Amino acid sequence: MHFLAHLKTVGRHRRLVRKYCFRLGLYRQGLTHDLSKYSLTEFLVGVRYYQGDRSPNDAERREKGYSAAWLHHKGRNRHHLEYWTDYGRVGDRIGIVSVEMPVRYVAEMFCDRLAASHVYRGEAFRQEDPWIFFQRTKKNAVLHEKTQALLEEMLLKLRDEGEDAAFSYIRNEILRKGGDGCC
Repeated sequence: MHFLAHLKTVGRHRRLVRKYCFRLGLYRQGLTHDLSKYSLTEFLVGVRYYQGDRSPNDAERREKGYSAAWLHHKGRNRHHLEYWTDYGRVGDRIGIVSVEMPVRYVAEMFCDRLAASHVYRGEAFRQEDPWIFFQRTKKNAVLHEKTQALLEEMLLKLRDEGEDAAFSYIRNEILRKGGDGCC
């Protein structure tokens, strides 16, 4: 079992996200980010399937065909694009559709992806890693086109200009001007 290793990984991830959210003025989101990871549903899976370099939910999914921890997590954390899906019209049928994410949750998703890249890549981290990971996974994502464009804008700023420029841009150009009217 990897109890301490998983606890350390979750703690490091949350500390980084908190630091990043605070840089953006998202204090409440920084403090409450991923608290569900300490629930038994998520934490025990993390301990059992701990890998150190990627999400334990992937290993649970490979073994069972689904991840109970992920289903629990995505339903409680608004910074995940999967939280923002619903049933709606897809052409002439009803299916799963994406809903545009409020800007502050897209900003938290940016922080989450940056922190995860730092944690899982360790010393090998490069500022383009979150962009590369998103490029690999976006074809399978149910993601609203405006949300996708906004996240890509943030990740490109990080990739091309670095963390300081990205945080300044998100704080001053996106969050200040992009009020949510959200939940």
